Amino acid sequence: MKIAIGGIATENCTFSVLHTTLDDFRIVRQTDPQFDDLYPFLKDYTDIEFIGTITAKALPGGSVTPSAYETIKADLLTQLRDKGPFDGIYLDMHGAMNVADRDDAEGDWMVAIRDVVGDDCLISASYDLHGNVSDKIMQTLDIITGYRTAPHIDYMETHERAMSLLVRCLREGIRPQKAFVKIPVGLPGEKTSTEWEPGMSIYNEIVPQIDGNHVMDATIQVGYVWADEPRMTACAIAIGQDEESIKQTATHLAETYWKHRADFEFGVPAMSVDACIEHAMQDDIKPVLISDSGDNPTAGGVGDVTYFLSRVLELKPDDMVYASIPDADAVQMCVEAGVGNQVSLSIGGKWDTRNSEPLAISGVVEFIKPDAENTQVILKSGGIRVILTSQRTPFHYRQQFLDLNITPENHDIIVVKIGYLVPELKAMAQKAYLALSPGAVNQDIVKLPYKRIERPCYPFDPDMTWKPEVTIF
Repeated sequence: MKIAIGGIATENCTFSVLHTTLDDFRIVRQTDPQFDDLYPFLKDYTDIEFIGTITAKALPGGSVTPSAYETIKADLLTQLRDKGPFDGIYLDMHGAMNVADRDDAEGDWMVAIRDVVGDDCLISASYDLHGNVSDKIMQTLDIITGYRTAPHIDYMETHERAMSLLVRCLREGIRPQKAFVKIPVGLPGEKTSTEWEPGMSIYNEIVPQIDGNHVMDATIQVGYVWADEPRMTACAIAIGQDEESIKQTATHLAETYWKHRADFEFGVPAMSVDACIEHAMQDDIKPVLISDSGDNPTAGGVGDVTYFLSRVLELKPDDMVYASIPDADAVQMCVEAGVGNQVSLSIGGKWDTRNSEPLAISGVVEFIKPDAENTQVILKSGGIRVILTSQRTPFHYRQQFLDLNITPENHDIIVVKIGYLVPELKAMAQKAYLALSPGAVNQDIVKLPYKRIERPCYPFDPDMTWKPEVTIF
């Protein structure tokens, strides 16, 4: 048996002004050491020949440039032609890619693959639960399964499940039927986490529906709300060997999600930027973590919006770490000044000029972490330590702070450009707030300038009614 592995995974905000280019993608091939780390479960299949093609992953951002997309797609298709034929294909996807001036990039990706490998080859894909699914995708794939946790602690289990379903179908000669229900709901991930209700209970409904035969797998997709294209929506999917069973499963999951559409809330207190800062300054425990959510780079935000930091400089907390502002020029000026020296800078606000402007700040260069690609520095202004980076850099791990000589637990307030806190940050926080800050991934989605999503859609049309319609593929 011969199975190809490939994929393209990124999440693209159509409200972002910063396009995702070829240089933003991390390309992994079978010859790279990272390949085995991505797919450690392959060693369990000793009788299968796996052919790694190209797996391309990029930090969420603005729409992918057409040239970057076409270059990666052409690379994949060439390898499929040259190294085939294949019994199966496993696609490691995210599901919320947007290519500038095009719709349904994943649908195009999969149709192009199908045209090369033919109708007899089974194609399986793993999705982030924030992926947007279309009829074209459902028509082209044979197997699709998605994450069941947000934050995504089950990403490896999902990849392994997509592969095990593919291998089983190949060995047993199964071509699953697929049931697909679009749910006209678009909500941000910050409200739909599976760590609190109703997301926790809704996603706990999935596994009991799966018997392994009639229903081989089921998925609920929250979707990615900051993509202004027609396929932006939640959905429910079931695959299996019995049409009636998968219809019932997909319908049940869709109706459950719809029933709770108005119940989704932020998992921590969500307030204005000033309110978050003021509350954190009054708290007598540390560290308090604040999410600067509107400019979250891991949701597609640009990353250099300075509004939150401008308010910090006005309100002057005694002890705060702000992570981070990407500004290569400012970093270089700090490096040239050297540790211990005073600098006056204009930082950020150079990319996302819709939501921000450069911010004047003076301070002392406290620490420099040299790096050929992403030098990072600490600029200390009063009681505020601002992390400046050469490249867009999400701060999700304690070690990232330790690498900059910052022990987070020793500081009163830590601000990160993120939405819901990922597990390591959540474990660190003694208290947490979510700031409703400006940016390309603003949480006030109803006020964003959508033009192309399908309507009616909740919460844009709060009084709408809906009955599920199942499509069988």
